[in-house]
Amino acid sequence: MLADSLLIVFISICTAFLGEGLTWLLVYRTEKYKKLKAEVEKQSKKLEKQKESGESSDRSHKKKIERQEEKLKNNSRDLSLVKMKSMFAIGFAFTALLSMFNSIFDGRVVAKLPFVPISLLQGISHRNLAGEDYTDCSFIFLYILCTMSIRQNIQKLLGLAPSRAASKQSSGIFGPPPQWAQK
Repeated sequence: MLADSLLIVFISICTAFLGEGLTWLLVYRTEKYKKLKAEVEKQSKKLEKQKESGESSDRSHKKKIERQEEKLKNNSRDLSLVKMKSMFAIGFAFTALLSMFNSIFDGRVVAKLPFVPISLLQGISHRNLAGEDYTDCSFIFLYILCTMSIRQNIQKLLGLAPSRAASKQSSGIFGPPPQWAQK
């Protein structure tokens, strides 16, 4: 069981490096991506300085900030669209790899969880395993957990993760709306 777990962690590391390599090949080295990323970085820093400097209720200052936020949002969207093209290629490759590894580890307990997952996750964590012990962990669950944690760290290690300024400005789907973030 320990050997299977370590093998899955190793597979996750290798696939994360493979994914980042493909993304670099298809996206990160292109001029369009470099230009958009530099523009997003510049606008994020400029917007942050404007928000810090002018806390007044000046109407023109608020309009400038709103225009800057709109530009940043548009450039971030364009940057996401550039990345999206490679995500389809990587998704296809990883689906093939995942199905291959899933067939290798099918029905094997690869780890023992120190908790019983919530019922929503039990279908994934106990997938294709015999018995009713929900602390038994299947390949797919461990692989997903490892990949989620390892890929972000590899992006930071390789310098491919978005900067803090850009991440701070684009709150994402779970972050607060921009008008709440200012208060």
